[in-house]
Amino acid sequence: MDSWITRINEAMDYIEAHLSEEITPQRLAQIACCSPFHFQRMFAYMADVPLAEYVRRRRMSLAAVDLQNGMTVLDAALKYGYASPTAFNRAFQGVHGAPPSAAQKGGFTLKSFPPIRFRLTVSGGEELSYRVQEHGPWRIVGLGAPLSNRLEENFAVVPGLFERAAKENVFPRLFALMDGRPCGLLGVSACVGEDRWRYVIGVASGRPAPEPFEALEIPAATWAIFSGRGPASAIQALEKRIVLEWLPTSGYEYADAPDVEVYLNDDPQNAEFEVWIPVAQKTAEC
Repeated sequence: MDSWITRINEAMDYIEAHLSEEITPQRLAQIACCSPFHFQRMFAYMADVPLAEYVRRRRMSLAAVDLQNGMTVLDAALKYGYASPTAFNRAFQGVHGAPPSAAQKGGFTLKSFPPIRFRLTVSGGEELSYRVQEHGPWRIVGLGAPLSNRLEENFAVVPGLFERAAKENVFPRLFALMDGRPCGLLGVSACVGEDRWRYVIGVASGRPAPEPFEALEIPAATWAIFSGRGPASAIQALEKRIVLEWLPTSGYEYADAPDVEVYLNDDPQNAEFEVWIPVAQKTAEC
């Protein structure tokens, strides 16, 4: 647990040391010893703010001090990586609720967002049922959409894909192709590697993928599988508990494979589902 927290805080230290330079999820994930997808998700759950927004708030906090100390708007924009004063003005106003000129003139209430440090805290207490098992390799056939490697840009992608699937009557066609396990409708976040991140709604199937479907190969892996029940929001609540309560003390860490959500029924008010997290035994170093 201590090493996990230490690595996350080392990533926070890197952010602070490079606020006037480009900061990528890939570099932070490398420091934290996980994939960019998993780092961004862990960070959002732990900090209650997306990674890119946290970096923006930190930059604008320091920019306000620089402007108060006489720095020009153009110099501040260049220092914090903005291509133009217009883009910088928009970011500054989004954080402080006022243009940079307000900081230069003084007398306006600005906001300061201090650096985040993570600590071990005792939480939970509520039962969290899971099993660990080997599975795969396996293949999914389904409807896919590209994802950005900046996680917060994907908030509309997944709901939009489900809406498209319902509108085009995709689900019966998918279930007709299902011939493998796990049984049920699958939501797969295939965010492994540096590019071609995708979200796929599909089923386990060895059959050819007819248009407009695509095939996705999932490698053999060890999976921590968590069961849940409830409304649509319950699956996100379960995933947050997995990251914050189970993973840090489990003896496991994220492995390099997609995350899978398994929907066992189609009742939106009382869904039954499983969350499949790829894991590996935790090592002392990356």
